[in-house]
Amino acid sequence: MKFTLIILISFFFSGLSFAQESSYSFSLSEAIDFALENNRNAKNAVRDIEIAKKEKWETTATGLPQINGNIDYQNWIKQQVSLIPGEIAGGEPGTFVPVVFGTQQSMNVGATLNQLLFDGSYLVGLQAAKVYLLISENSKIKTDLEVRNAVINSYGNILLAEESLKIVNNNIAVLEKNLEETTKIYENGLEEEESVEQLQITLSNLKNYLNNNIRLKDLAYKMFNITLGLDVNTDIVLTDDLETLTLQNISLDILSADSNVENTIDYRIAANYMETQELLLKLEKSTFLPRLNAFVSAGYNGFNDEFTFTNNNQQWFGQALFGVGMSIPIFSSGMRNAATQRAKINVEKAKEELTETEQQLQFQIANAKSAYQFAIDEYANKKDNLNLAERIESKNETKFFEGIASSFDLRQAQTQLYTAQQEYLQSMLNVIATKAELETILNTVNY
Repeated sequence: MKFTLIILISFFFSGLSFAQESSYSFSLSEAIDFALENNRNAKNAVRDIEIAKKEKWETTATGLPQINGNIDYQNWIKQQVSLIPGEIAGGEPGTFVPVVFGTQQSMNVGATLNQLLFDGSYLVGLQAAKVYLLISENSKIKTDLEVRNAVINSYGNILLAEESLKIVNNNIAVLEKNLEETTKIYENGLEEEESVEQLQITLSNLKNYLNNNIRLKDLAYKMFNITLGLDVNTDIVLTDDLETLTLQNISLDILSADSNVENTIDYRIAANYMETQELLLKLEKSTFLPRLNAFVSAGYNGFNDEFTFTNNNQQWFGQALFGVGMSIPIFSSGMRNAATQRAKINVEKAKEELTETEQQLQFQIANAKSAYQFAIDEYANKKDNLNLAERIESKNETKFFEGIASSFDLRQAQTQLYTAQQEYLQSMLNVIATKAELETILNTVNY
């Protein structure tokens, strides 16, 4: 019984631990840090760097000493017969005697050391391996920037959906109260039926909008989990609120930040590509150079008619060989020259593409700064509009119940308020999103 109780308690605490691990709470900064460690694209970018490091060493090792061993065993099932003149063996001249040379079995055990002395393509390969590692590191930076941007957007979309639900639920509560009061007034013969119908239409639209927002919120949480590298159905709690994040992301300093495109990650990647094309040109030029390598080979041979090579009394005969080889390209019918010219053309193309990237980045930076400035201005404008819309709706509601304003006037004021509310929420998200986009382009994020 005591043992069973211990088992049950263990299962209880393990289940509690699992439940705790399956639920997460994040501020925006915590979510970004978590995603940079757990997002699947970010993890693969780290693996790409490790692959590049291994390939760099693999390339380096090709120019270092290479030692290969060999064991060769031969067994003549039927030995080859040779003919020698008969007189050598004491026979008649003009006759031949069949003889077998060598033993039926033989074994060779040896090792060969190869050393590359000079190869132009090897020197270019070492440079290319370094560039490939640099490309992988820059790709990791770009991936992290994209992941950060995606986290900010998905985090903001959740906050937007949550705030929208609060506002819509509040609007529905107010509208249901208005409808109830208007219905009573209509039933007492003091209001037209159209007033009730106008409010019913507005309420129906709000409830439909509410249901759509609930679905959007669920999708926003799922997208957020995918971005963080979590299971799509993981329970998430966000600790930041939309308005606070908006105020934190209003910073005019970034609008005057250095716009040097050479600091952007996209420019670095384009520069890496041009450097790669220049290395390919060097590689083609290296094919005109000779290739020099040396080797040392040593081993032992054993012979016998029986398999006695594992015996201590087996006789072995040693041999050793040293050699140097040089391969000199002489004539290729213009093939090497054509390949070199093709590589030169690709270098010129890469230069044009780098210039194009530079121009595009200058435009993207200017456009992103403009979008961010507009988002800040729009936020202030929508905030003022919301205050006005709330006042207008409040006045029309009072006038309606006093019999001064029509139901159409009230519905118009309500619709205007609902639109102003959503535009205000969207303007806050736009401030956060446009700043993140600008930081991504400028590569001004510090991790």
